[in-house]
Amino acid sequence: MEIKIIAEIISLGEVKKLAEDTFGDMVKAAVDVEKKIIAIGGELHADAEAILIDNGSEQKNIWGINIYPDKPRNEWIEYISLINIRPKQNNRSMKIEDTGLQKRINEIINSAIQ
Repeated sequence: MEIKIIAEIISLGEVKKLAEDTFGDMVKAAVDVEKKIIAIGGELHADAEAILIDNGSEQKNIWGINIYPDKPRNEWIEYISLINIRPKQNNRSMKIEDTGLQKRINEIINSAIQ
């Protein structure tokens, strides 16, 4: 399964195609909130996370999400992934608990997918 690194803009059509090629209505992604880049696609969030790390990202800045490209923009991001369990960063569940961090991710995703 293909994983793409998005540093600028990707079309909604491309995201839909990645979703269709993986889980049908959803595509997994890892977001580097400092560099504002996204690794999207693949079977596991950890695979996308590894690609970002190989490209110079720090693990502490990478968070896993799911994108449902057919849903309305205010509902299309699910902030859940195993890579988000980080007690040292005050995130003890698979869901990103910090609403400020959710907002940053939302802004990165919405500016990158057009």
